[in-house]
Amino acid sequence: MQDDVLIQISNRIKERRREKNITVQELANKANVSKGLISQIENSRTIPSLIVLIDIIKALDIDLNVFFKDIRSKTTPYPIIIKRKQEYEGFEKEDAAGFYYKRIFTQSIKGSTVDIVLLELDTDAHRPQVQTEAFEYKYILSGKIEYQFGEDRYVLDEGDSMLFDGRAPHTPKNIGKNVARMLVVYFFEADLLS
Repeated sequence: MQDDVLIQISNRIKERRREKNITVQELANKANVSKGLISQIENSRTIPSLIVLIDIIKALDIDLNVFFKDIRSKTTPYPIIIKRKQEYEGFEKEDAAGFYYKRIFTQSIKGSTVDIVLLELDTDAHRPQVQTEAFEYKYILSGKIEYQFGEDRYVLDEGDSMLFDGRAPHTPKNIGKNVARMLVVYFFEADLLS
């Protein structure tokens, strides 16, 4: 994550916490993290994992789309968050044998539209870069995908995932030897639909 984006995220967390008139300890308790971690994040001394960041945003009662709406990098005008499969956190949901949950991403919706799509890309698939009026979450089910944002490129393998603002011009390319498959979730902001 670019330093300027980290600072913007840190500042936004601190501003929102102060607006809500809650202490660092109260936010830590609500987000289920330590007071020291909140302090380090607010002072741009550490980069939280995607799950921790989402838990903090939820604890601040702010919609993910609203939180990231104006955060821009000097080099990348739209935030892109990539989560590697080894970073997914396992958890137990109930007393059951043989159930293996891994939390990848959590989003509160509050009146917004969610569109869930399965996308398959042939090895020769291509298109120009496009923009969508939604945040986009991609989970690579199989294959190897290269995502292009302007001149920037990110390679994602099976099990990796990514969250980004679809208003950033983007396109995927299958760089593997077989058909690539991904789960796509679009989060459309409520005010864009009215």
